[in-house]
Amino acid sequence: MANTGAQSTTAEVDMLAIGNQVCYALAVASRSVISIYRPILEPMGLTHPQYLVMLALWERSPRSVKDLGAELQLEPATLSPLLKRLESTGYVRRERDPDDERMLRVELTASGRSLREQALTVPPRIVERLGMSLDELDALRGVLHRVIDAATR
Repeated sequence: MANTGAQSTTAEVDMLAIGNQVCYALAVASRSVISIYRPILEPMGLTHPQYLVMLALWERSPRSVKDLGAELQLEPATLSPLLKRLESTGYVRRERDPDDERMLRVELTASGRSLREQALTVPPRIVERLGMSLDELDALRGVLHRVIDAATR
């Protein structure tokens, strides 16, 4: 019987099964994990993207908006509204760099710095909710960073 192209081999079908797609697994895992963060961050007045901004600022503040965007891999059009909202809640302040007026800096306010104490409860709650060991999560994070590096080469 001749192959008319209408039938696929088993290998082709398996390769195209949605459950076998790395992109699908990453997308579903991302949405699922972020949904776990939502109720934990809500009492802090943060969305998940705002939480990522705050994490970066707790590591180093003040810093340029350009530097912050590069670390978070966010375009200015995405980062700007996040910073505006964080500024309106009183967690950050944006101002021109006194040494270079072209540069916009962002820094934590006292309120933003004190929020860090409350945020210390977030990672253990996420770990508990996921029900995975720290070793498993560290291994997963390592593999994900390899995927990110490979995809951005």
